[in-house]
Amino acid sequence: MHRWLPDTIWQLPAAERTVYLTFDDGPIPEETPWVLEQLAEYDAKALFFCVGDNLERHPDIAWQALAAGHQLGNHTQHHLSGWSTERGRYLADIARCQQVLDVLQPDAPRFFRPPYGRITPGLNRTLGPDYRIVMWDLLTCDYDGTYAPDKCLRDALRLTRPGSVVVFHDSLKASRNLRYVLPRYLAALTEQGYRFATL
Repeated sequence: MHRWLPDTIWQLPAAERTVYLTFDDGPIPEETPWVLEQLAEYDAKALFFCVGDNLERHPDIAWQALAAGHQLGNHTQHHLSGWSTERGRYLADIARCQQVLDVLQPDAPRFFRPPYGRITPGLNRTLGPDYRIVMWDLLTCDYDGTYAPDKCLRDALRLTRPGSVVVFHDSLKASRNLRYVLPRYLAALTEQGYRFATL
């Protein structure tokens, strides 16, 4: 997959024990403020890939994240798949989400993550000049209801490396695993000497 998507960020150089936390699909009042509280306990910074619909409904939560030193990125307006959505509609959906983000953080770098990680090489080339496209090297699968929380945590810790870009979800679907895994993950990695930075 990496060779089909050049210049896409999957992980970062591992010169020190740094992890890059990302959260997809928010902001929502049921989960995102809780995530911000957990991050604050460890002075951890993160990049939130926001669905535009949620941004428009809950701009106050987006402001909270920015005030705490986090970053916001584009996750399309309606959480569309880049594999099955008509190209023009997909690009328009990204642009609509970006309009909201540009009001919230006008001078910030533009980050984009395709929902489901689904993007074509052609879309990647089109978006590349305007966005830093961020994938991941560790998907926690916290959204999987069949994934036991303790196993989700064990696997996430086992697969984390210096420079890892890690995906959690501040969504209702992920809530059970997220609320079990995130505080324990932050505590365990802090004990191992990791820090959590933005891109």
